Amino acid sequence: MHRRTLLGGAVAAMAAPIVAAAPDTHDTTGGQAAALRLTTSAYRRFDGTTPSRDLADAVDGHIRLIQTITRSATSDTDRARFAAVGSEAASFAGWLAWDKGDHGSARSWYGGAIKAARTAGNPLLTAYQTGTLAQFEAHAGNGVQALNLARRARRVLGQTRPAVADAWLSSVEALGHAAAGDWRGADRALTSSRTGAEALAAEQEPPPWPWVFSFTLDKVAAARVTCGARLSLPDWVLAEDVEALTTGHAKQRALLVLDIAAGHLAGGWVEAAFALASAALDTGLQYRSGRIVERARSVRRSFTTSSPPKVVRDFDERLHDVYL
Repeated sequence: MHRRTLLGGAVAAMAAPIVAAAPDTHDTTGGQAAALRLTTSAYRRFDGTTPSRDLADAVDGHIRLIQTITRSATSDTDRARFAAVGSEAASFAGWLAWDKGDHGSARSWYGGAIKAARTAGNPLLTAYQTGTLAQFEAHAGNGVQALNLARRARRVLGQTRPAVADAWLSSVEALGHAAAGDWRGADRALTSSRTGAEALAAEQEPPPWPWVFSFTLDKVAAARVTCGARLSLPDWVLAEDVEALTTGHAKQRALLVLDIAAGHLAGGWVEAAFALASAALDTGLQYRSGRIVERARSVRRSFTTSSPPKVVRDFDERLHDVYL
């Protein structure tokens, strides 16, 4: 049986109890949109434990189905509704491409997600997808572009933006400043993000869609670790007690471990750095993640010596035959 068939069956099994429990509103188009969105969410649940290469074909088929149904929509309201669903699915496809190390496809998908959100006429969704692309560009090292996109996302939201959007976009701006080599700008943005996260914790209000995640102080801490790694500031990296290291998303955890490894390396702790990097590389190879492997290569490139110690030579040997 093909892997795509297996994944499709698993998604159907996950979605079926929820769909069956939903009331019949006699809104055919709304029911289709809800079912499609539910399928996207089901695929996302596989992300932490499934190689993106195994998910990508199934998600591509899901997006083609969304496009087919959208073309048959008979009203502007229905087309807008399906455009929002398509925007979410395209954004997830961008995430999968990013994890595979295919930056060109990732940008294309994220750009498509922004266009679909605009078609849907939803400023919150448009700002979210624009901020997501900004986050991608920051991680790719394009600091100026990331900051421009984050500012664009803020303009879309205006002065009435929800608190979670403000806190999250501040963390994205911090990553952009770090990519541009501006530690002061990154520190200001992280301080703003932390203030926003503290206010959110006090409010205990559920985040508005599409911010389906809660933005917590742990996420700010993780952003500071990543910024510190990019800026070669070991104090930023090693001072944070990051809860994300205990989460179930193995690929995200590996990326954070590589940032911590970079902090150790910047502090001169070579053995500890490459012990951490090796553990993260294990995860990258297990899930065939091009993003993790390339980040491991980046950590290795930051260390130069004419006589590398054994732990570094072992790391080089493991990377030598990796092609993802």
